Amino acid sequence: MDAATVSHWANDFSEMWEQIGDCFARKDLRFRAATYVQGLLGDVHRKNSWQLAEQVGLQTPHAFQRLLGRASWDAHQLRDQVRSYAVDHLLGDAAGGVLIVDETGFLKKGDKSVGVQRQYSGTAGRIENCQVGVFLAMASSRGRALIDRALYLPKDWCEDQARRSEAGVPPEVKFATKPQLAVTMLRRALDAGLEPRWVLADEVYGSDSKTRRFLEDHGQAYVMAVTSQQRLWVNFQRQRVDAIIDDVPDEQWQTHSIGEGAKGSRVYQWAGGKFGDPIEHERGDLQNWLLVRRNVEQPTQRAYYFCAAPLDATLQDLAMAAGQRWAIETCFQTAKQEVGLDAYEVRSWTGWHRHVTLSMLALAFLSVVRSQVHQPTEKGALIWSR
Repeated sequence: MDAATVSHWANDFSEMWEQIGDCFARKDLRFRAATYVQGLLGDVHRKNSWQLAEQVGLQTPHAFQRLLGRASWDAHQLRDQVRSYAVDHLLGDAAGGVLIVDETGFLKKGDKSVGVQRQYSGTAGRIENCQVGVFLAMASSRGRALIDRALYLPKDWCEDQARRSEAGVPPEVKFATKPQLAVTMLRRALDAGLEPRWVLADEVYGSDSKTRRFLEDHGQAYVMAVTSQQRLWVNFQRQRVDAIIDDVPDEQWQTHSIGEGAKGSRVYQWAGGKFGDPIEHERGDLQNWLLVRRNVEQPTQRAYYFCAAPLDATLQDLAMAAGQRWAIETCFQTAKQEVGLDAYEVRSWTGWHRHVTLSMLALAFLSVVRSQVHQPTEKGALIWSR
């Protein structure tokens, strides 16, 4: 990295910290937090407190451990600032782009880390001893960032007062399902004025009718995956969506590319149909759809989606929206590989939220810097149809 690039990076970081720094009341704490984020952005191999401290020239990690533990600052206030920073620089205003909900696992040893237990981890693709965090990402043609987070606390943890106390879980924290955590984060984003073109999610969230109803009540368009066992009323009977699709003739399937992937253009066949009456809302009426994607070479491989779309939306619009869900996986991969999202060694509730939020800030800054280097061209820009 040449001197000019380093200088430009430093100026961008200083400007970002002017916006963020008020989250830390004390000058020394503000400096320590900035140093921690700079360490997360650095090239140290494992970004825990020990290695970050060594990178910045500290003899011990005590200052960073205090930052993540006993120091007085509000990680939720910082979360809101991360969202504002990402919107200002990656969206331009509060309207547009997409919001994406998903979860990721953090593999852990032992049983002391808050929320840890043997549970399914999508990261590992199997049941592992891990923590699970539910995240909300924002994506646009300029870039993508994680803008909210929630640690999933299993029922066993919620009901174990000794473990809760040891891990510092606040008394007001009650058991919440992953879809309930997602709704809370979506509500915060919408209440903050965001007006995404679409909300996207996988089957965990799309199969939850309360999550879909929340979005419909807010006039919010969505494309959310559901399982093949999801049912719809057809001809006065409740039928599984996979059975409904079996009756769709081949000529009604459309082939669309939904963008470039690691192995080239991602081309699928799509079919869709509207159901139910239009959903009236002051933001604009919506229409429910059943959307289905199938593999071109292996047509029995299908994915199913429930959608609420603007009345003039087309099948291609829905397909293009569904194809944007991968952006949160890119966020997870980048955050873990480059800004230490999963490199923490804290065990407490407070420590988890503080480290993860600081890592989200580092990721947002990295996305902004990259967006300035790689400005989207007309050919590469995402074009959202309403």
